[in-house]
Formats: sequence, structure tokens, C-alpha cells
Amino acid sequence: MKKLTILGSTGSIGVSTLEIVADHPDRYRVVALTAGKNLRLLQDQVRRFKPLMVAVVDSADATVLRAALGDQAPEIVSGLEGLVACARHDDADMVVSAIVGAAGLLPTMAAIEAGKDVALANKETLVTAGPLVMAAVEKSGVSLYPVDSEHSAIFQSLKGHRSGDVRRLILTASGGPFRDRSLDDLVAVTPAQALAHPNWEMGRKISIDSATMMNKGLEVIEARWLFDLPGEQIAVHIHPQSIVHSMVEYVDGAVIAQMGIPDMKTPIAYALSYPERLALDLPPLDLCSLGHLSFQKPDLQRFACLGLAYEALEAGGTAPAVLNAANEVAVEAFLNEEISFLAISDVIRCALDRHEPTSLKDIAEVLHSDRWGREEARRIINSKN
Repeated sequence: MKKLTILGSTGSIGVSTLEIVADHPDRYRVVALTAGKNLRLLQDQVRRFKPLMVAVVDSADATVLRAALGDQAPEIVSGLEGLVACARHDDADMVVSAIVGAAGLLPTMAAIEAGKDVALANKETLVTAGPLVMAAVEKSGVSLYPVDSEHSAIFQSLKGHRSGDVRRLILTASGGPFRDRSLDDLVAVTPAQALAHPNWEMGRKISIDSATMMNKGLEVIEARWLFDLPGEQIAVHIHPQSIVHSMVEYVDGAVIAQMGIPDMKTPIAYALSYPERLALDLPPLDLCSLGHLSFQKPDLQRFACLGLAYEALEAGGTAPAVLNAANEVAVEAFLNEEISFLAISDVIRCALDRHEPTSLKDIAEVLHSDRWGREEARRIINSKN
């Protein structure tokens, strides 16, 4: 039986992971859960899965949770120390890293350094600290399994082939809710419109990243580290149907694709069970009913964030951490209606232009760049208001 810690249990990935656990109680046991502010859902999860440890954001939430659970309360911890304790829990075999944003970096690194295999859904861990994370993976001898549908597709499409035979990776993107809108149409976009993703059910931040295509930019940077290929060998195609999850093109012209219905349970289950596959209660892919599958190149004028991600990857060092930090601040400002939709990329570009990248020496350097990026993005936003 595989014992799991789930970082971010009340988010969409965490909820889907627990549904898989519930369907396969003979294979998985939950030993630790962490969550943000959704204490009601967390209470239900604790009662059902009976973890040994739970971490919440602050001590006040911990007090509320203890009172709500009463005699059913496990060990409840809080803050960054609590997240790290759950990630390093002695009984855990695998950590599912599903915290949104740069907040997932330190607990994910703690899990790797503690010798835990990681099912990685937190792309910011590799975006901000890719070379440090991969060095830690190698040193600890653990396995890092991608959970994002795109990276899982690449992971599967590489199996049985030589890495030296790869010409390029092709990440597919739905294009979000604005894939067919002109640049002029995006001037007055509202948060509600940007949150209305046509294919996937995701959290607020990730939904906005999908609308700007920053999500795909972050995935390009993540793919660079997961698969050890430079940015010029990683392409992005808009694929509105979200059926082909990504592809690998080989030097002989062969293209291997992984396909399936758009449901995150498939890549989550593959990460949990690799190299086996779990039987999932999902509808089969009916290609005949789809009629056609289409692909197009992204317009970098409409989706400037994607271009900025490639630029940050090429600059290297601390630039991707600043890119991610500025994006998180700008997205929050857009959701709070402080800035326009198109201003998200403006804020990020200004922050990158003002940043002098340096090489990554350690995690402290990453955290410093993250703080600088957030502060600079906030200054830029304030200057616009």
C-alpha cells in the first residue's frame, strides 16, 4: 500500500486525488493533508480519510479545526513549518504537490530532500528553481512524476524511445476562453469572463493563467527541466478540443501523441500508480463523435505572457522566478479589478525589464528574487492607479 501526503488537498487536484484514493482503498492510504482556507471541506476530508497529520495556513485556523473535529482531530500544525512537516512525514512514500503558486516550492523541496517520491502538479516549483530541484532529485535518488496533463503526455510519449532521438516537444493548449477573440476585444475583459474556461474546471489563478496563456509559458519552463531540453525545442500549439494532451516529435519525423478526454484524474492516477495504470470510471474517448481535431500557432500579440515566459527561460537564472512572482501579483490585481486584463502582461514585462538576472546558487536566492518580483510588480501596479 502506498502512503500519501497531499499538499493542497482542497484544490481541484487534491480533490481529484482523494477521489482516486477513495476508489482504490486497497492501494492508497492518506497520512497527511494540507489546505488553505477551505476548512469546511478539509474537515470532511479528515473525517473520511483519517490522516495522521494536517497542516493549515495559520494557528487561528488550526484552533478552529481542532474545535470542529473534536475527538476525531489528528495532529494539526500550521504555517510553513506545518507544510514542511507534512511533506517530510516519516510514514509518507509519495507527496502529491498540488499547492498553487510559489508557495509550493519549499514543502516540495522538503519532500525531495526527505527521500519522498513526488507527484508534481505545482509547476512553479520547477519554474522558479528548476536546476536546484532537479539536482536535489538526483542527489536524493527519488522519482518526480508529472501530474499536469501536458507533461504527463510528454512523459508517456517518451517511454520506449531514446532521448537523443527527440526533435522537439509539442505542448498543446486549449487557448482558454479568448482563443478566438481579437486583441481589441480583450481590452474590456472582466474577471468573470476570464474565469469561464471552456474545457477544464480549475482554480481561479490557474484559470486566469490559461486565459493569458501564461499557464502554457510556465509549462514550457517546467518542461525544460523535466525533460532536459532547451526552450527552442519546446513548441506550443493551440488545440481547442483538449483531446491531444501533448506530443513528442522525433528526428525521423514520427510524432507520438497521448490522447484522452479532458479529465485530470488520468494523469493523476498515472503518477500515483506508475508504471501500472489504474482502472478509472471515466467515459471512453469517442473520436468518431468529435468529427475533427484542430491545431494552430498561438498569436504572441494576443498572448504576450507566453512570449514573456520564453524570454525569461532564455535569460535564465533568477528571471523565471521574477516572471512567476510578477504574474501572481498581477493576476491577483486583475481579479480584484485593480488592473485590466491586458495590463497583466504589461506588469510582468516591466518587472522583467527592471530585473538583472543572476545565476541560482541556492533556494535563498530564489526566495529573494520572488520577493523582489512581488514588490516590483506591486510598485508598477500602484503607479498605474
